[in-house]
Amino acid sequence: MKDRQEQATTDDGAKQGAPQIGLPPVMTVKQLADQMGVSGIEIIKQLMRNGIMANINQSLDYDVAAKVVVDFGFTAKKLHESAKAKQKSFAKGAKLHTRPPVITIMGHVDHGKTSLLDAIRKTNVAAGEAGAITQHIGAYQVEMKGRKITFLDTPGHEAFTAMRARGASATDIAVLVVAADDGVMPQTIEALDHARAAGVSIVIALNKIDKDNANPDRVKKQLSDLGFVIEEWGGDIICVPVSAKKKQGIDDLLENLLLVADVLELKAEVDCPAAGIVIEAKLDKSRGPIATLLVQKGILKPGDNIVIGTVGGKVKAMFNDEGKNIRKAEPATPVEILGMNAVPDAGQIFQVVANEKEAKALIERNRDAGLATTTARGVSLTSVAAQAGTGEVKDLNIILKTDVHGSIEPIRDSLERLSDDKTRVKVIHTGTGAIIESDILLAMASRAVVIGFNSRPEPGTIRLAEQEKVSIRQYNVIYKLIEDVEKALKGLLEPEYVDIVAGQAEVKTIFEAGKKVQIAGSQVKEGKATRDSQVKVIRGGKVIAESRVAGLRRFKDDVKEVTTGMECGVKLDSFNDFQVGDILQFIHQELVD
Repeated sequence: MKDRQEQATTDDGAKQGAPQIGLPPVMTVKQLADQMGVSGIEIIKQLMRNGIMANINQSLDYDVAAKVVVDFGFTAKKLHESAKAKQKSFAKGAKLHTRPPVITIMGHVDHGKTSLLDAIRKTNVAAGEAGAITQHIGAYQVEMKGRKITFLDTPGHEAFTAMRARGASATDIAVLVVAADDGVMPQTIEALDHARAAGVSIVIALNKIDKDNANPDRVKKQLSDLGFVIEEWGGDIICVPVSAKKKQGIDDLLENLLLVADVLELKAEVDCPAAGIVIEAKLDKSRGPIATLLVQKGILKPGDNIVIGTVGGKVKAMFNDEGKNIRKAEPATPVEILGMNAVPDAGQIFQVVANEKEAKALIERNRDAGLATTTARGVSLTSVAAQAGTGEVKDLNIILKTDVHGSIEPIRDSLERLSDDKTRVKVIHTGTGAIIESDILLAMASRAVVIGFNSRPEPGTIRLAEQEKVSIRQYNVIYKLIEDVEKALKGLLEPEYVDIVAGQAEVKTIFEAGKKVQIAGSQVKEGKATRDSQVKVIRGGKVIAESRVAGLRRFKDDVKEVTTGMECGVKLDSFNDFQVGDILQFIHQELVD
């Protein structure tokens, strides 16, 4: 005779011959999801339909699990095994505690990011707290069904990526706001690419559904075309219709964020010194340096000795986003602190140490490590070629900017076809127009090479790229672009050098220094003249000779360099035909990344 529970499951509506799943007396939602090969969110939703509220780590008895199994078209078989083995894996994480999710809201300008943040905050203010004064600290928490959710009030994907670029991963879930009337826009795609590159879960908030010209299906189709298929179309991206203006769908959005958080099993260590990241910082005239921190592990308390990079201090006071003085901040809690001796940079890591002596030692180590950390950040085709020669290359991330949209697909396809069993070429972001700072930030965070096809970087972008060691390659011929990447992957890309003008000097007078030997008495007009430079002699706007510095003197002394405004004597190898007014360009060569 069949086990009574087994019979019950088949009588409940499971099809004859349906696949059978063996279930122990007790198992968690996650274990059931893994066994069935479905999303944990789907299991939680089905339990909700059956009137059961559960999170991803909640234990289910056989009866409940069997009902869910049948709902998904399987049959259940009871396994008489001890649940102890199943629980062993959780014992190791006994010191880890569940923490609230941290959310960043992104999207195209005018699609309602700020309005949605305001709607979430106002919807969650209890009646008794309606008069509470909220202050902008760059982050805040709301409560939903007794559970907290932390929102980072960043100005967009640039700030989100800037934090990642500096090594701080703050966000668990990215909410992408898309206007139902406007649809997917360039900034929407950019935000999606930044979130996807970060590897964070994405939830779509389909805003402005109250408008007469709202067209949700068109937006869903646009998202699908970009590879973001929503759940109701068979994908795994949650899409929630909302109206920030009319405060519709806000609770539904928050519930779905908690569902995703449950699936992610967000945990943090509590019994350890507090650590986390700086969300934003400023100098207040009356209160001194102020920093908003997101605690990621441990519990931050007043009196703690804290180090942020090369900035130190002791926590004098802590305030939450309502301006209330608080005595402790647990993981995923945003808090504003006083007591730093200087203003730290946003995106830096903070650490609590035992005493002032340890704080000083850590600050010194951070100061010493500063140069090393900023020089090893970038990746380039040249470095890829060097790695390929030793068989180390696994992935090459590329950010592609073109002058026209029609160039993107053929270049992307050609690049990604270069992938093989050993290496993978991945175009993580595309766009048209100039190469901008946001592209450099994404390249920093994703260790990517920026490639421009008939697309040039803006001046500020060049400075940022140089500062952060991000490689920008520019092309106007497709085959040359593809050829260089292919050669880099095979370790065959020849090093390429360009001339960099370090300084220019004008010949003011000429000295004879022996038979057929001249020294050009010159004044450095810009940059600097250096002893180890190559030199171009320019007369009447034309290069008349190229040579090397054979001697550089200031008065009677041999010197290594002479800076702007100073006078010097220049002797060149095998060139003795100077004329007053000649321009000497001092050049050194740099490797093209």
